[in-house]
Amino acid sequence: MLSRVANSLYWMSRYIERAESIARLVDVNLQLLLDFRSLDDAALDAHWLPIVQSSGDEDLFRKQQPRTTGQSVTEFLVFAAENPNSIVSSVGQARENARMVRDQVTAELWEEINRLYLFLHSPRARELWRENPSDFFRTIRNGSLLIQGLTDATVVRNEGWSFNMAGRYLERADKTSRILDVRHASLPARGLPTAAPSQADALGWSAVLRSCSAWDAYKALHGAEVQPALVAEFLLLSDEFPRSVRFCVRRLDGALRSISGVAEGRFCNDAEKLAGRLLAELQFSTADDIFDIGLHNYIDVAQAKLNAIGDALFQAYIFQPFQTPEEHELRQQEEQQQQVRFPVRPPSA
Repeated sequence: MLSRVANSLYWMSRYIERAESIARLVDVNLQLLLDFRSLDDAALDAHWLPIVQSSGDEDLFRKQQPRTTGQSVTEFLVFAAENPNSIVSSVGQARENARMVRDQVTAELWEEINRLYLFLHSPRARELWRENPSDFFRTIRNGSLLIQGLTDATVVRNEGWSFNMAGRYLERADKTSRILDVRHASLPARGLPTAAPSQADALGWSAVLRSCSAWDAYKALHGAEVQPALVAEFLLLSDEFPRSVRFCVRRLDGALRSISGVAEGRFCNDAEKLAGRLLAELQFSTADDIFDIGLHNYIDVAQAKLNAIGDALFQAYIFQPFQTPEEHELRQQEEQQQQVRFPVRPPSA
C-alpha cells in the first residue's frame, strides 16, 4: 500500500471520530446548563472554558473570541472554519482524505461522508442548530456512527482497514481522556477524594459519562451513585467498555500488529513498542495508581504517550525521506536487477 493512501485512510478515520467526540461533549454540556438555575459570567466561564482547554485550542480561541460564553464556545467548536479541530473542519478534512483515495473507499461509505459534509455546509444545519441543538448534534453523532458501521460492514480487512482502525482508536482514546480531564479541577491534586461529591459535581461527572455514552454501562456496574474515582477508573481502565482508554489502546495495538504481521509480545518499530508498553501500563494500573500522581497528571502523561504513538506510526509507515540523485539511481538499478533475476512470465496460452 502506498504511504499516501495509508495516511489518507488513517486521517479520514481520525477526523470522523474527532467530529463525533466534539459533538458529544458540546451537546452534553449544553444540556447540563438546564440543571442549573442561574449562572453569572464567572460561573459560565468556568463551565465552558475547560471544554476549550480539553481540545487543546485555548490560544486560538482567545485570539478569535473576546469572551467565553456558550455561544462563542459552541461557534468555535462547531462551525468555525478557522479552527482546524471544529466539527465543520474535521468533517471537511475527512471528506478530502476520502476523496484522495476514492478507489479505496466503498461507494456507501463515500456517500455517507459526503452527505454529512453537505449537511454541515447547508442552510439546514444552521437552522436545525438554532431550533434544536440536541437534534443537530444527534445528526452529527448518528452520521459518524453510520460511517463507522459502513466501514465495519463493507471494507475489506486489508492494510487499509488496519490503518483505518489505528486512526479510529488512537483518536478515541485521546478524546476520552480529554473529556475526562474536563472535571479534574473538582478533585484533589493527589490522592482519592475523601468527601462525597456535591450535587453540582455529581451532575458534572454524570455529564462526563454521558459524553462518552457510558452512563448506562457505568450504572449497570456501579449503580446510579456517581463517584469520581469510579468514573475515572471506568473510562481509563475498563477492558470491556468500547470507549475506555484501555480498550482503545488494545484495539490500536492490534491494528498496528495487523499491519506489520508481528506477533503479540514483540515489536518491529517504535509505534508497536510504545503501544504495547502503554497497554501493559493500563492493564496493570489501578485507581489508586491514577490518583496517587493526580488524575490531571496521569491524563497528561497518557496523552503524551498517545501523541508519541501517532508520531512513531507516521515515521514508520507514512514519512518517506527524500533521496539524493545517487540514491535514486542506485534504487533503480536494484529494481532492474530484481526484474532480471525474477522475470515476469507471460501467461500461458
